[in-house]
Amino acid sequence: MDINWEEFLDPYIQAVGELKIKLRGIRKQFRKQNLHSPIEFVTGRVKHVDSILEKMALRHIRPERLAEEMQDIAGLRIMVQFVDDIPEILAILRKRKDMTIVSERDYISNMKESGYRSYHVIIAYPVDTINGNKTVLAEIQLRTLSMNFWATIEHSLNYKYKGNFPADIKERLEKTARIASQLDEEMRQIRDDIQEAQAMFDPAYRKIEDGVGNSDDQDEEYR
Repeated sequence: MDINWEEFLDPYIQAVGELKIKLRGIRKQFRKQNLHSPIEFVTGRVKHVDSILEKMALRHIRPERLAEEMQDIAGLRIMVQFVDDIPEILAILRKRKDMTIVSERDYISNMKESGYRSYHVIIAYPVDTINGNKTVLAEIQLRTLSMNFWATIEHSLNYKYKGNFPADIKERLEKTARIASQLDEEMRQIRDDIQEAQAMFDPAYRKIEDGVGNSDDQDEEYR
């Protein structure tokens, strides 16, 4: 089965675009009411064809089963300041009528052996196309900034070493994963003071409009 990649990926591109707007809209609603937004910023991407083909080969996914078996062709990443923001976002997502949660994977309470922490939500999201309605799967990752920093570094090293980390690198990654987790916990303990300071001294923190240079405008290319 030959895949017309442009035709196949168009609904995913549309889904990512719509979801970014909707998720950023949630943040705006909180800030318009002078409330702490659990969403710091949102990025999104659609997998490159090369990455899709590589994963298909690795997981023995047949072309006719691609849409059902590869759940992260469309990917969104929601960044938060505090770990406690994540349950609040999950509650919002679970109540929405424009998407259906298919599965959830909690790698925060159940950190991977590598040290990876994140919360993954797979959703089914309908998009309207000129050929009718099509529902696609998308993965939403929820992370604190420290989780994202660690995961980004680990991903780069994993790409270099193909998963076979030298002993010293593996040990340092495990150590820094514990440090990142400790940082999140320390920030959680002083969350109220941080938010009060942001509201008092950082007018941009309450900014409603999305301007040029906003973190949201810098979409990540992750695999």
